[in-house]
Amino acid sequence: MRTPTILAIEDEASILDVVTAYLRREGYQVHSAMDGPAGLRAARTLKPDVIILDVMLPGMDGLDLLTRLRRESSAYVIILSARSEETDKIIGLSVGADDYLTKPFSPRELVARVKAALRRIQPGTAPEADILAFRRLRIDRRSRQVWVDDRLIALTAVEFDLLRTLAEHRGAVLSREQLLQLVWGYDFYGEERVVDVHIGHIRQKLGDEGFIVTVRGVGYRFDAEVE
Repeated sequence: MRTPTILAIEDEASILDVVTAYLRREGYQVHSAMDGPAGLRAARTLKPDVIILDVMLPGMDGLDLLTRLRRESSAYVIILSARSEETDKIIGLSVGADDYLTKPFSPRELVARVKAALRRIQPGTAPEADILAFRRLRIDRRSRQVWVDDRLIALTAVEFDLLRTLAEHRGAVLSREQLLQLVWGYDFYGEERVVDVHIGHIRQKLGDEGFIVTVRGVGYRFDAEVE
């Protein structure tokens, strides 16, 4: 199995040293960059599995970097930031982050989140025929690909898992708290609005075909007809 590649983009040398040390101890290939332009070049060249991204970077801030990167990459992105306000977190998620960790943070927690991300994006062991087929929508759980009609939809790892989870519970209403537990799989940072942000991304990419229904005050329901 290929060794996972992690890219850490952080301008504080002390934090970067700790992050790389902890991740290398887990056996990962870890690369680093200390400013925005260098981080973007490294992301394009290395095509890492996971990117750990500081927001306040010289040359280009992390949100601008992420906006550019999302045009060409579905890498799992964990933002590191000293900004702890909910609006800052929602902004980070809105431009394409998958996770958000506030400084100061526990290196062990960061490692746990990287491990959870890698479990999510590594190929599964489901049989080739393990496809969820609905009218106009197909979800391949093995290849982690989604089609609307014959159009392949580019989803991030979290977006795919949210859609798959809802589809596997077709007809049932799942609360935001349930989705956080089922999709992120650990004690996420608690703002359930993160689910709303990612659901919005999925709807936009699927073309708002009505596959996901909002149940006001409760959560979401997958409503597509089985093929």
